Amino acid sequence: MYRFRIKDSANGQYRVVFTYNSEPMVWSENYTTKASAKNCIESIKDNAPSAPIVDVSVGESASGYRFEIVEAVNGQFFTRFKASNGETMVWSETYTSKQNAKNCATSVTNNAKDAEIVDETKSKAA
Repeated sequence: MYRFRIKDSANGQYRVVFTYNSEPMVWSENYTTKASAKNCIESIKDNAPSAPIVDVSVGESASGYRFEIVEAVNGQFFTRFKASNGETMVWSETYTSKQNAKNCATSVTNNAKDAEIVDETKSKAA
């Protein structure tokens, strides 16, 4: 089951984790407010299903909302979802296979829209 989880982070902040069967697929930076974390989720739900997957490791580029496949300094690959303003919203772990990074992006594309949102923070208040 795919889920967006809002989690507590350091210094009273919040982060978003998109999971499949409790395994993290992609996660966000820390947000100072829970409302910002919720906005991140809504933006992914609204924009990921139509976002292209661009392989920047071979020089491909795109604008607007997009998934990027990136080669890390260790030669492995990860995926990141970028907003139309160029800001990275979420990113994945690194994979030894580029195809696994692409599979991660495809999975988010296909499943984010209908994923349940679970608030796992200590304070459930917005």
